[in-house]
Amino acid sequence: MNTQPTMRKRFGIYEAHLGSGELFKNGQKIRMQEQPFQVLVALLDRPGEVVTRDELQQRLWPSDTFVDFDHSLNTCINKLRDALGDTANNPRFIETLPRRGYRFIAPVQDVEAIAVPQPVSAQEAAVSVPPAISDYPEMAVTLPMEDVRDGATREATLPNAHDLPQASRRLSRTLFGLLQLMYLIFYSVALWRLEEIGARADASWMVPGGPLESVVLVTAVIGIPLRLYTLNATLFDYARLGRNFQRLFLLVLPLDILWALSPFLLLPYLGVGLAFGACAALVYSPFAQRVLALMTWGKNG
Repeated sequence: MNTQPTMRKRFGIYEAHLGSGELFKNGQKIRMQEQPFQVLVALLDRPGEVVTRDELQQRLWPSDTFVDFDHSLNTCINKLRDALGDTANNPRFIETLPRRGYRFIAPVQDVEAIAVPQPVSAQEAAVSVPPAISDYPEMAVTLPMEDVRDGATREATLPNAHDLPQASRRLSRTLFGLLQLMYLIFYSVALWRLEEIGARADASWMVPGGPLESVVLVTAVIGIPLRLYTLNATLFDYARLGRNFQRLFLLVLPLDILWALSPFLLLPYLGVGLAFGACAALVYSPFAQRVLALMTWGKNG
């Protein structure tokens, strides 16, 4: 009597072993917790279809479980995207449908593997069974997959997104967090040396020190809670930070443009050329932050 086949799902360079709960990339095992893997299995079972958040809740948590479902599911999705090198804004595998659920958009192949061979009869042993083509990925041909949304044909290639840079989610999140920390340090140092800034403005730049101190004080008082929010949201990987940052951008932009002039406060130490260079970099900073937020959390995250 033969064993039941153990199913594996192959998509791109990844392969999920459903029986053992393992994920492999180019044959190398990737560490993944159980709940993100169960989310992946649910999506792989229905490629091209929408898996609702309610369905995932029922699959992951029993009805008598008390948990912050929205936050926990968002965390699972983020960990899964990290493992797959995927992003919410430019998905190659997992597409987000706001307030509805998720869809696996890459082609998926079913691969069968016999776990443990059992004794067979002499008649069965005499039959030579050719190997499955799916066991030889170099021979496999991927066919187009029907798009269930509008009946159109989706080519069996990963979508190429050109509007945003492609980088790992961990890298873009780290860079975004470092920029928030940089501004927090700017504000803190400026408040610490506030009187010195006013005195230097009067003595060296022929600018009234009082108004300049007021501008520094007001913008720093606004900027500190703003950066504390974005920094803490980054550290805890708050899933909605991408969307919230887009809403805050109209505040971030003028604030950062004003603080782009801060290198000129250090003109005696930096020199004119370096001060202008640092100013130009800081003018670009708010736009870089917006791009990094989109790369990490997406506009609907």
